[in-house]
Amino acid sequence: MEIAIALAVIIWFFMGAVPTKLQEKITDEPAYMPQPAPNVMQKEFDTLPPPAAGRKVSVAVYQFTDKTGQRRQQPNVASFSTAVTQGAEVFLIKALQDVGQGQWFDVVERTNIDALTKERLIIRQMREAYEGKDAKPLMPMQFAGIIMEGGIIGYDSGSESGGAAWRWLGIGPSTQYSKDTVTISLRAVSVNTGKVLAAVTVTKIVYSTADSVAVLKFMNNNTQAFEAETGLTINEPGTLAVKATVEAAVVELIKEGERKGVWDFKKLTQIPKNAKPVAPIALPVIKNDPVPTPLVPSTPETASKIGYEPAPAFEK
Repeated sequence: MEIAIALAVIIWFFMGAVPTKLQEKITDEPAYMPQPAPNVMQKEFDTLPPPAAGRKVSVAVYQFTDKTGQRRQQPNVASFSTAVTQGAEVFLIKALQDVGQGQWFDVVERTNIDALTKERLIIRQMREAYEGKDAKPLMPMQFAGIIMEGGIIGYDSGSESGGAAWRWLGIGPSTQYSKDTVTISLRAVSVNTGKVLAAVTVTKIVYSTADSVAVLKFMNNNTQAFEAETGLTINEPGTLAVKATVEAAVVELIKEGERKGVWDFKKLTQIPKNAKPVAPIALPVIKNDPVPTPLVPSTPETASKIGYEPAPAFEK
């Protein structure tokens, strides 16, 4: 019984029931180390081939809003917080700038175009006030050939849930999970014709898990009960899920545009990493050795040494 209680206390300690500051003092290790959020498709996001035209495509993002109206679900509480971020356009602008190592798109400012035009108007007025008619005009603003439109069109909470647990002698773990789904739509619209050049819809699953360990023991002829429970719940951040989904939508939009002939990938000739160098074929070397001239003895003694027998003379 004492062994079971000691085991339960050890599990309770290392599962996080003891305060964080106390754990740091005992183990001399920080309880949490900040780490960058991993992106499962970062390799494809960076290694996407550049456009075949050799120049970037000028695009504009006016808005990329939450179209779901979904509120964050909290038990027995009327929450006014939204389920997803209301500023997803910053993720879209950053993804357009970084996709393919920054070789695909030039993004012009349109989300706060009013502030930009007002600032340009102030500069123009100040130059005219100090320089008069000789005031240097501002450079024209860069226009965009394509407008990126779309938004977060769906967030389904609790689309799937489940769990598992087991007990042995009153001691055992349990695991529960739930699954949410976020859906994003993105399309490229031509400014010249108003035609939708390409459109994609991307869905990502957002997981939440809860792990716990419980101990229940009866002592002193089942008159006293000992119970302990500890657990850890991990919820995948919805903001990071939206960011990953937007990056996936940008990659899929480029592929969709390539399939529909809007743009094309630059053909890259790469040598595979596992390729082995092939040695040149060794051709046989032909040497023109001179034909050795036969030795002709000059005296009968020399002929007898080399075994030379003169041909019989013809009789006349």
